[in-house]
Amino acid sequence: MLASYVAQFCGPDEVWLSLSPANPFKVGKKMGDDEDRRRMLELAVGDSRVVKFCDIELSMPRPSYMIDTLRALRKLHPDCDFCLLIGSDNYARFDKWKESESILTEFGLMVYPRPGFPLPERSDGNVRFISAPEIEISSTFIRDAIEKGKDMNFFMPPGVYSYIKEHNLYTEDYGSTKDS
Repeated sequence: MLASYVAQFCGPDEVWLSLSPANPFKVGKKMGDDEDRRRMLELAVGDSRVVKFCDIELSMPRPSYMIDTLRALRKLHPDCDFCLLIGSDNYARFDKWKESESILTEFGLMVYPRPGFPLPERSDGNVRFISAPEIEISSTFIRDAIEKGKDMNFFMPPGVYSYIKEHNLYTEDYGSTKDS
């Protein structure tokens, strides 16, 4: 929902959602199976004209670092001007990212508001703070609710919840047999 909003109301022609298989900030945390996550992202994007699916990180060394992903995308798509879109929760620790200054100077940053992490009053250099709806639904909330047996059908794009149910993802049993 947020990616579509940003693409339609905040300037970029498209928003590409990149699947990150090994986030360095989540080392030691369980992640879902790469193929399941890839398929769910593909289903979520569907046939959108403005939100695109990107799985480049699945073929890159792990852990994934955004600067490497952005440089690889620029090399593959020299006709595109890439800018990183993150939430204000991630912006609060952006200085800890690998080559955060290079991300700013080479690509720029768009930051949207997240509950509990207000946007700063003004932008710095290549950082653009955007006005967008604050959405309190997170992937953690959805996974936890599914594990508790809640119906999350209306919290996700069409097809994603069906995929989760069909593959028995994020249930109590899932965590014991697969990374979640």
